[in-house]
Amino acid sequence: MSESAVPGAVDAPVSVFDAIGGEARVRELVDRFYDRMELDEDLAALRATHGPSLDRARDHLFWFLCGWMGGPDYYVARFGHPRLRMRHMPFKIGTRERDEWVVCMGRAMQDVNVPEPLAERLLGSFFNTADWMRNQNR
Repeated sequence: MSESAVPGAVDAPVSVFDAIGGEARVRELVDRFYDRMELDEDLAALRATHGPSLDRARDHLFWFLCGWMGGPDYYVARFGHPRLRMRHMPFKIGTRERDEWVVCMGRAMQDVNVPEPLAERLLGSFFNTADWMRNQNR
């Protein structure tokens, strides 16, 4: 997920982290993602799965996405391998939870003006990861 071609450049790969705008933009995306979760009534069930405070979740997703997008590996430096499925196993994740998470991220990407081709690529990757995280057949 970390590299793509720069339009107009000859074989010059650029990370998704750089394409999205670096740390500040990843933080903006993560903050908007969790803001949406709190504001959008249709995402209330998703919000409820995160406990009373979103501070820890905001930091963890920011650290994870920085590395996942090809930037600094903050999450791995703090916690080791992400082991996403294992870490999310205590939570019931079915198709509804998957879809709400992806919808929330799609809205956040729109809100922070992630360019359409990049947003589509990211949304596809987010969907695949969220689908892989499902641990409920519902």
